Amino acid sequence: MFFATTAQPQVRRQAYANAGRTLERFMDDALRASTRQTCAYTQDETAFNLTLDVPGIAKDQLAIAIEGTVVRINSKEGAARRYNVAYELPQDIDTAQSTAKLENGVLTLKLAKKVPVSTATELVVH
Repeated sequence: MFFATTAQPQVRRQAYANAGRTLERFMDDALRASTRQTCAYTQDETAFNLTLDVPGIAKDQLAIAIEGTVVRINSKEGAARRYNVAYELPQDIDTAQSTAKLENGVLTLKLAKKVPVSTATELVVH
C-alpha cells in the first residue's frame, strides 16, 4: 500500500553536509590522541625535573624555549616525528642554570628555579 505525504522534503543538516571529511577528522583525532606525550614531573628546593619520551628525534631536531614559567618543546622542520608541547610551571625558571639532555629517546630537563629577588626599599625615618 502506498501512502502519499504532503510534508516538505527534508533538508540535509549542515553537520552532515561534509560527510566525506568525517572519516578524515576521526583519523586525525585518533592519531593525535596516540601521540600525546606524558611527562614525568618532580621538583625539589632548587629545580623542576621533567622527563619526556621523544623517540625518533635527534637532539639537533628539538627546540626548547623557556619564557618565564612556560617551557615549550617543539620539533624542528624535517624531523621524523612532530612534537609540540608546552608546560607551565609554578615558578620562574633560571635559564642560565638549566640543562637539557637527550639519551636513548628520553629527554630530561633540569630547570633551575629562579630565586626571587626582593625589590623592596627601606625608607629612613627622620
